[in-house]
Amino acid sequence: MEIFGALNKGTSVFFSNSYSLMYSGSDFLLRPIFVRGFSGSLHLVLLFGLLISWVRNKIKMGRHEPPKRSVANARFLNYKQALFFCLGLSLFNLVLFLLNYFYWYRNGWTDEKIVILLDLAFRTFAWLALSVNLHAQLYNSGQPKFPFLLRVWWGFYLSVSCYCLVIDYVNYKNKQYFPTQFMVSDIVSALMGLFFCSVGFLVKNEGEDSLLQEPLLNGRTNVIDGTESNKSIGGETVTPYSNANIFSILSFSWMGPLIAVGSKKTLDLEDVPQLAGLDSVKKAFPIFRNKLESDSGSSSGVTSLALVKALIFLTWREVLLTAFLALLHTLASYVGPYLIDTFVQYLNGRREFKNEGYLLVSAFFMGKIVECLAQRHWFFRLQQAGLRARAALVAMIYTKGLTLSSQSKQGNSSGEIINFMSVDAERIGDFSWYMHDAWIVFLQVALALLILYKNLGFASIATFVATVIMMLANVPLGSLQEKFQEKLMKSKDKRMKATSEILRNMRILKLQGWEMKFLSRIVELRNTEAGWLRRYLYTSATTTFVFWGTPTFVAVVTFGTCVLMGIPLESGKILSALATFRILQGPIYNLPDTISMIAQTKVSLDRIASFLSLDDLHPDAVEKLPRGSSDTAINITDGNFSWDVSSPNPTLKDININVPHGIKVAVCGTVGSGKSTLLSCILGEVPKVSGSLKLGGTKAYVAQSPWIQSGKIEENILFGKDMDRERYEQVLEACSLKKDLEILPFGDQTVIGERGINLSGGQKQRIQIARALYQDADIYLFDDPFSAVDAHTGTHLFKECLLGLPGSKTVIYVTHQVEFLPAADLILVMKDGRITQAGKYSDILNSGSDFMELVGAHQKALSALDSVEDGSVSEKSTISEEGMGSAKKVVQKEGARDGQNDKADDSVGPKGQLVQEEEREKGRVGFSIYWKYITTAYGGAFVPFILLAQVLFQTFQIGSNYWMAWATPVSKDVAPAVAVSTLIVVYVALAIGSSFCIFARALLLATAVYKTATLLFNKMHLSLFRAPMSFFDATPSGRVLNRASTDQSAVDLTLPNLVAAFAFSMIQLLGIIAVMSQVAWQVFIVFIPVIATCVWLQQYYIPSARELSRLIGVCKAPVIQHFAETISGSITIRSFDQELRFQETNMKLQDGYYRPAFHIAGAVEWLCFRLDMLSSITFAFSLVFLISVPVGAITPSVAGLAVTYGLTLNRLQAWVIWNLCNVENKIISVERILQYTCIPSEHPLVIEANRPEHHWPSHGEVDICDLQVRYAPQMPLVLQGLTCTFPGGKKTGIVGRTGSGKTTLIHSLFRLIEPAAGQILIDGINISSIGLHDLRSRLSIIPQDPTMFEGTVRSNLDPLEEYTDEQIWEALDKCQLGDEVRKKEDKLDSAVTENGENWSMGQRQLVCLGRVLLKKSKVLVLDEATASVDTATDNLIQLTLRQHFSDCTVITIAHRITSVLDSDMVLLLDHGLIEEYDSPTKLLENKSSSFAKLVAEYSVRSNSSFDNLANIESQTFIRHHFA
Repeated sequence: MEIFGALNKGTSVFFSNSYSLMYSGSDFLLRPIFVRGFSGSLHLVLLFGLLISWVRNKIKMGRHEPPKRSVANARFLNYKQALFFCLGLSLFNLVLFLLNYFYWYRNGWTDEKIVILLDLAFRTFAWLALSVNLHAQLYNSGQPKFPFLLRVWWGFYLSVSCYCLVIDYVNYKNKQYFPTQFMVSDIVSALMGLFFCSVGFLVKNEGEDSLLQEPLLNGRTNVIDGTESNKSIGGETVTPYSNANIFSILSFSWMGPLIAVGSKKTLDLEDVPQLAGLDSVKKAFPIFRNKLESDSGSSSGVTSLALVKALIFLTWREVLLTAFLALLHTLASYVGPYLIDTFVQYLNGRREFKNEGYLLVSAFFMGKIVECLAQRHWFFRLQQAGLRARAALVAMIYTKGLTLSSQSKQGNSSGEIINFMSVDAERIGDFSWYMHDAWIVFLQVALALLILYKNLGFASIATFVATVIMMLANVPLGSLQEKFQEKLMKSKDKRMKATSEILRNMRILKLQGWEMKFLSRIVELRNTEAGWLRRYLYTSATTTFVFWGTPTFVAVVTFGTCVLMGIPLESGKILSALATFRILQGPIYNLPDTISMIAQTKVSLDRIASFLSLDDLHPDAVEKLPRGSSDTAINITDGNFSWDVSSPNPTLKDININVPHGIKVAVCGTVGSGKSTLLSCILGEVPKVSGSLKLGGTKAYVAQSPWIQSGKIEENILFGKDMDRERYEQVLEACSLKKDLEILPFGDQTVIGERGINLSGGQKQRIQIARALYQDADIYLFDDPFSAVDAHTGTHLFKECLLGLPGSKTVIYVTHQVEFLPAADLILVMKDGRITQAGKYSDILNSGSDFMELVGAHQKALSALDSVEDGSVSEKSTISEEGMGSAKKVVQKEGARDGQNDKADDSVGPKGQLVQEEEREKGRVGFSIYWKYITTAYGGAFVPFILLAQVLFQTFQIGSNYWMAWATPVSKDVAPAVAVSTLIVVYVALAIGSSFCIFARALLLATAVYKTATLLFNKMHLSLFRAPMSFFDATPSGRVLNRASTDQSAVDLTLPNLVAAFAFSMIQLLGIIAVMSQVAWQVFIVFIPVIATCVWLQQYYIPSARELSRLIGVCKAPVIQHFAETISGSITIRSFDQELRFQETNMKLQDGYYRPAFHIAGAVEWLCFRLDMLSSITFAFSLVFLISVPVGAITPSVAGLAVTYGLTLNRLQAWVIWNLCNVENKIISVERILQYTCIPSEHPLVIEANRPEHHWPSHGEVDICDLQVRYAPQMPLVLQGLTCTFPGGKKTGIVGRTGSGKTTLIHSLFRLIEPAAGQILIDGINISSIGLHDLRSRLSIIPQDPTMFEGTVRSNLDPLEEYTDEQIWEALDKCQLGDEVRKKEDKLDSAVTENGENWSMGQRQLVCLGRVLLKKSKVLVLDEATASVDTATDNLIQLTLRQHFSDCTVITIAHRITSVLDSDMVLLLDHGLIEEYDSPTKLLENKSSSFAKLVAEYSVRSNSSFDNLANIESQTFIRHHFA
């Protein structure tokens, strides 16, 4: 009851102030009772005013419906800060109230004290009510400004605060007594008043134009496209950081708007603002490149030193600023340890001057504030510099990839080049964190020694020696880590190279049933990598043990030396030393990381420098003539060209050709004769040994293997040029693409999968041709453009694309089809890298044997036509006249069929694109992800032991420090509690215990990490290799590679450290709270609200941080995918001179990736700054409490121990939250890997209960019953109910226009696609009822795209290692490759490079033939198997097949009619339906059959080769166009 009586008395005193004033004289104005009474009265008036305002608003709202306004419209700049500081002021006054109450409660009450308490209470309630009012006012009204009366109050409050401050100063000068907390309170009030006035009167409110006014729910666009909504925040707005004011920069408030948006909705890329200035790669890259080129000069190449110089030049401002901030942070961090001894002596009663305690608290607090500000901006600027360096390096690697010579490319696969970008450049960017650590270590050690010398005298020399010994002990560990890191990277490169190749060729692996064998290869490569990972992790564990033990070791040595030297140990000095050792822990802990990081970064710099030093294409290989300056289009004189410059035998020898503008040149010859190489050397791709090569005009190129970019068909055809609708339509018509586009669900807006996965071979080829024609170049180079299209389309393409649309342009085409040769003005016949004959068709026909061989083979093939066609010449001429006339009927027929297609499509439901946007989890990362991660290794059995080891370590650490503080005297004149020997022995025992615990923890952690990484890798890869083909069709390989590379790296090395750091820092934080609260439980008064605020801030921040992290993952895949596509299509890109456009696209994609990365760095610092401020306030509160208690109430040494721990409180509190957020961000890597462990699997490889007999299929009969197939649930039907039987042991040919469903039928036979309805039976067994491996291993296929893997000839023919060398040689001889392989030095062990690049297309096709000859299956499928070989080789292949597969079922898809004419049955498909199915003889008897027309057209076209009339017609055609 005493307090209530006092309060009643106080209230009457409080209200009698004005009365007393009239009688007390002017000096009463200076008394605290007046100042506090006046302040309290004002706040009470404010409280009443707010209450009246609230009641009035309630009455108004009852009468009128309140205006419904969006939150966004009511917000403006600095609103958050105003609200935050109002709440902060309320909390500050509450803390002062509680402090004073507890202190005065013990010492009795006076009128003055009661008035002061009431003032603080009124202030607390007034500012709290003002916060609530401000929040409600601004949410429910549309005012663009703060209310007028509120701004008047803020002005009045500033005046009163300044008045109070002046009175405090006067009282201090007059040496009158006044509590120092008045000064603290009034300084805070004046600063707050100043802020409120600046917000209310000076800052221009942005109202309607505010960033927060943006609509929060815009329509979203596809991340993959990189397109952005015009209305979005990110789309148009540059990051607020670029024009933020100084307050906003210091407090990271410029991040506020984005975090606010993220807390309300799931962030998308459009919400993230654009980067400005040098933070954008578009600005940074030219500066970096120019500096690198000027430093490298004309020397042998780029060096690591030149790279470092260029990177420093790009980031020098950040480097200097961070160096200054690091220095400031280091100095500020030593303020605490320097003052601790003085603080302990103060608590012990030794006072140097009045108010010394408050001055000490201010020094501690200011040191903390400076330390916090410096650290936050140091870290942010480091990340900014790191991102900029990484962006510039990636852009440089990309540019290099575009200009790399083919020989250099052979040494670096696309997988390795992607690793330079995704791993090495990233590591160099991450090095920015460690940039200043090397010199800061020396500064920190020097400062530590100075403080120790002040406290312990010459014993500090022992500290220095111990520190140096421990640092030197790290050198061998560092070099071991560097070695293991390098080996780890090399083995990772190999694995990524193999993974990249396997993903590219997954279709072949599935068809052949080899996927599990290739999975075992990947696992084998990973095992090698994991071996180095294990060594690396255990070395790191040893390093951790050594350096966690170091501070304890240094302390033991130092205190032991003091004992030996007789230096007295006092608790204050010991606490100062312990605080110093704790700060010294930082550089000592970080030193192994720094050394390891320097080592890793050097490895990465060396790797990138050596890559950038590789040979580029020689720009002088081709001499470009000015346009229109010469009649010559191409001139090669005495040309010798070689893919391998060091080889004594050039690839092309003695080349002499002169091609004038406007003529058509055909290049022919047998497989491997150098035809494609001739085109490559015209493009400047083949190194020139001697001679000259001149080129006049622009060029366009069509490669033999189609290169299609993922993206829309329209984008592929335009290829960077503006849309000219008329020309575009002409090109589509010429390339027969219009019908295809009508069939595709989205026409030319259909998104093509990676490498044109959802297009047939013919469609890819024709899109390629359309791309070349649309460029309207002067010279067209076609490399075997008709190989992948059927006869009808081939004729059309030849007429329209080579003769028609190019008109008077120069065309050079390589072809194996002899029938296309007569129309050429010049024919070049090649053999063994030489042009053996050149001239017109009629001139060279009789002048040499090479050309005669080709023509003879063609005539031999045509004889098959003559044997099946017995119609008269007149009939043939009638058919030939019908050729174009009947086209109308065909079109009408197709139109009707399309009508059916449309209906079928409608029944499917909405049409969808094949390649969907990458799946991205949204919202909080589920607890299940953490649980799966923690329990992956040994079911989580190690986790409790790891945590127990850490708890014991922390207990021993605190125990040893507590022992030293308790057992040593406070000053010289106090007797020690225990003997010196006991003191040291107990301390050493506790130190050994803590060291043992940390060693156990490090070992257990390394073991668990290794096991987890291995298990997750194996699960993901097994799931990937068992995924259905539809997954690979719809998933760009960039997404898979990103998980196998970046995410796996995070699981291997980054995430475990973060999870462990979070757990360990949490345990440390709890330990510190325990120590501090043991000294003064009242600290909890502040701890609880501060921790609550920290948790609230973390919850407010984490949704934005989490989605930004996910965006980083999602935005990285398009960068990698574009990178991989560019490398594979670099020849095409260079041939169209499109390098600049591709570089710009890469930069745009990179900026899309760095935008979320930059803003997450800002978001982390936004959070940490606020947490640091809160923990600094907590620390200051605990210090004020300690100096407020009477002398003797608390043991000074134990209080000092609490302060030493409190010094690390802000760092540790921020560290816990920062680790928690980082874990949330990085756990997304686990989430993404786990996504890929749950891919729906293909059907079982083997079904034990239903295994076919060993000799199945014995007969080979294939029954197809009502087969319906679609590629994905959202796609239309491709096969629409086929029913037919392929007789066993017979040969069936499948023909049809491109895109008619031929290849799809084959995929269904191999169950790459499961039927939507219907079934396929082989020898009476439903293929859907047996295991996939049993099915695919019993069938053979020569695929449309001939594939070879990196390795040897042997491993390509027999990857499962089932056959002897004799069998392999026999197969090679049968497929005409025996002699070619015998020529090579290593015979069967001859190297095959990535994609079989060192073998010609035709040779690769023959290797595929060799595989099936080894396998000897009863059912053989040829999917356009002879498309890439000349007619003579084709005839040989057909002969080989007839000899060795005479009793097998052979199913042939072919564009050459001759390949199917000797079939027993012919199936003609059209738009996924059977149009005709019968024997070729019967189909040819019916002249109106589609097959007969196809044969007739081919026959007429081919026979025209030997018809002079046709020759004259073609020349007339050309002359007409030249005219």
